[in-house]
Amino acid sequence: MPLSRKPLIDARHIQERVAALGAEITRDYRGRDLVLLVVLKGALVFAADLIRNIDMDFSLSFIRARSYRGAASSGDVCFTLLPESSVRDRHILVVEDILDSGRTWAAIRTWLEGRAPAGIALCTLLDKPSRRVENARPDYVGFAIDDHFVVGYGLDLEERHRGLPAIYAVE
Repeated sequence: MPLSRKPLIDARHIQERVAALGAEITRDYRGRDLVLLVVLKGALVFAADLIRNIDMDFSLSFIRARSYRGAASSGDVCFTLLPESSVRDRHILVVEDILDSGRTWAAIRTWLEGRAPAGIALCTLLDKPSRRVENARPDYVGFAIDDHFVVGYGLDLEERHRGLPAIYAVE
């Protein structure tokens, strides 16, 4: 599938926004026991840049939840990796690549709620509210986008295009 000629969001704007998000998170969580829970695989690039912009101590953990096969969501969320350390009484900030239908976020939030954290919040690089089917609101948003299927900066289409430094729409 061809990509848009121009990036939907260029690399410079991504880096500027990630730096701003890091500063917001630092301000909001300083002095708290924070765990960044990175949703693999798509949020890995975003998370790598984000953690370098958070100026405080935190723990890092991973979860893998997937509902996409190619360009279409199955509607079912499957966990293939869960955090190794306890989240009880800790502030959890889930780091996600994109929030569209909200199904993955709802499944992760439900799983976390059953483990008694001190708080749960969501930081997403991209927010696509036009596709929302679950009641989901991110606490930190990089960019709101229209209804495009996007790749680059960690987001993929059948494991391709993750390494692009900008975000492109699939045409």
